[in-house]
Amino acid sequence: QRTITPSASIHLESGAMTFSQLQTGCLRVTLTLMVLALGGCVIHGGTTPAPSSASPEGWSLVWADEFDRAGLPDSTRWDYDVGGQGWGNNELQYYTAGRVENARIEEGLLIIEARREAWLDSMDYTSARLVTRGRADWQYGRLEIRARLPHGRGTWPAIWMLPRDWDLGDGSWPDNGEIDIMEHVGYDPGVIHATVHTKAHNHMDGTQIGRQIEIVDAQSEFHTYALEWDAQHLTAYVDDEAYFTHTPGERDWTVWPYDRPFHLILNIAVGGNWGGVKGVDESIFPQRLEVDFVRVYQRAD
Repeated sequence: QRTITPSASIHLESGAMTFSQLQTGCLRVTLTLMVLALGGCVIHGGTTPAPSSASPEGWSLVWADEFDRAGLPDSTRWDYDVGGQGWGNNELQYYTAGRVENARIEEGLLIIEARREAWLDSMDYTSARLVTRGRADWQYGRLEIRARLPHGRGTWPAIWMLPRDWDLGDGSWPDNGEIDIMEHVGYDPGVIHATVHTKAHNHMDGTQIGRQIEIVDAQSEFHTYALEWDAQHLTAYVDDEAYFTHTPGERDWTVWPYDRPFHLILNIAVGGNWGGVKGVDESIFPQRLEVDFVRVYQRAD
């Protein structure tokens, strides 16, 4: 969310209007409604302040990557999913491993880059999908990922989790669960999704459970996407604003397969059943998901 501050500017597609020395109260609320109604207005709110590196109250840091060493991602923390078989969603990219063009650390940021390039004589795009599988997984905790998202029609970045063990139901997806901390599709800019997928609730059946929040500058500024997870709830946040909660109900595994370890995944897909609904703009590439840090906490008690 953004607040109009003194000397703020509102820019319209047909021109620009500048309001100086704005007062609090009705005028501020009226201008906020203008943005919602007109859609073409942009409120310049600036980058949200970087969170302190100190642990949130009641939490202890158990795992982190601050991306302070240039080069390939730290192999003690990250592995790669590799391949180009569509990943169950008819995606267009091939995920590579150990290739700096697609995944690297530079200037204190993890860069995951989707590129338009011929690959293996059959693919037109490359990207990377980094996973902590085999390096780290967690049952419950608070995960914080500060990131700036790619833009453009056809991009589909995600920050999400899959289970370590696949022993529920038929042993496959969605029976064993998926937690989407952040998804964004480029044809719908600024709309952030948090979703859970289980046997009872999944997108294949149109029964997935989730919610959206609009972050108008998600593609130009850094924001902290977070998940708090325990035996009683999963709650998704953007910049400490909670906007989605899922609870276990009667603890049926078909609804709540989340009392077990999960690992973290960071990636950009190209096109696919969701990301490619309105096609892919070939002119936008390369596109980058930039990550400032990943921090994992567990309850101090």
